[in-house]
Amino acid sequence: MVQCEMCGAETSSPKTIKVEGAQLDVCSNCTDFGTEVKQSSGSSTSTKYSTDSSSSGGSSSSTTTGSRGSSSSGGSSRRSDMFDDMDEIVTDYDDRIRNAREERDLSQSDLANELNEKASLIRKLERGDTLPSDRVQSKLERFLEIDLTGGGSSGDTEWEGGSSTGSYTLGDVVKRKD
Repeated sequence: MVQCEMCGAETSSPKTIKVEGAQLDVCSNCTDFGTEVKQSSGSSTSTKYSTDSSSSGGSSSSTTTGSRGSSSSGGSSRRSDMFDDMDEIVTDYDDRIRNAREERDLSQSDLANELNEKASLIRKLERGDTLPSDRVQSKLERFLEIDLTGGGSSGDTEWEGGSSTGSYTLGDVVKRKD
């Protein structure tokens, strides 16, 4: 007996359905919540949790299996994600924007007109109430000739070290109140 991945009921013959991009093995009562997936002759577990964005089914299963095997053998190396490549905005972005605007003797309205943005957005940015979008950030950096980014991987330095295996456990991070 297998448990339905949607409602938890025991079922002897689960059906595979696709719900918002995820493939689930469900009972006959839950099949209406998604579209039924026809099983191919290959193993369904190799592509079930695939994160590969390619649309060809044959190459995605071999790619996923190969990348999963190589990432687990690293041991001490951390998997990179999309946020590693992104630059983080500096904490004093509001002061940098205000100082650069004042150096050019511009009012908030004048700067907004130059950037083709609203003056209320400039006020919120200079108060630190809101973060600039990527588009506004690039306009500000270009027009005011300032840098609002601080590099993507600078925040990870405090986490280096850890246990001898190179991975962290909950005990490495949590402080007990005993």
